[in-house]
Amino acid sequence: MSLIKFLTSKVFFKQIILAVVAIIVLSFFMLRYLKYATNHGDFVEVPELKGKTLEVVQIEIDDNDLRMVVQDSANYNPNYPKYSVIDQQPEAGSLVKENRKIYLTLNPSGYRKVAVPSIIRRTLRQAKPTLEALGFKVGKITYVNDIGKDEVLAIKFKGKTIKEGTMLEKTSKIDLVLGNGKS
Repeated sequence: MSLIKFLTSKVFFKQIILAVVAIIVLSFFMLRYLKYATNHGDFVEVPELKGKTLEVVQIEIDDNDLRMVVQDSANYNPNYPKYSVIDQQPEAGSLVKENRKIYLTLNPSGYRKVAVPSIIRRTLRQAKPTLEALGFKVGKITYVNDIGKDEVLAIKFKGKTIKEGTMLEKTSKIDLVLGNGKS
C-alpha cells in the first residue's frame, strides 16, 4: 500500500479521530484534577496580625488554614508590645490560597545594645553629637573642678560611672561629668 493511499484510507481517519477524542478526554480530566488539586478559585483572607502576640497569631493562623514563618526581629518599636508582630507579608486583607506562608517580623524585647564610644577628654561639643549619632541621649551634665573647660571627664549611667565600650541599649540616657575650667 502506498503512503498516499494509507493517508486517505478509512483506517487512518479512524485512528486520527480516536487520537483527537483521547486528547480531548485526557485534557478534560487533567483540567478537572488540576482545579481540584490547586483549589482553583478558593481563597482565604489574610487576618490583621500587627500588634498581636505570637500566641494569638498562632490561633488566627490555624483558624484560617495558613502557616506562619517568623523572619526576624526588627529594630525595637516602643509603639508595639515586646515580641508582637510589627510587619506581615502578605498584608492583611489579601486573598491567598490555603496553607500559604505568612511571613512575620517581630518586635524585639528592647533596643539593641551599642558600645559607648571613646569620648573621655573630648569637648561636650564633640561628645554630644557622637553619642546622639549612636542613638544615646545626653542626660544630666555636672561640672567638677578641672583645667579642661567643657571636657568630658567621666561617663555615668544610672548614677554609676561606666567605661568606654560598655554595652548599653540604644536611647539610654548617659550623664556626663565635665570640667569647669578651674584648677
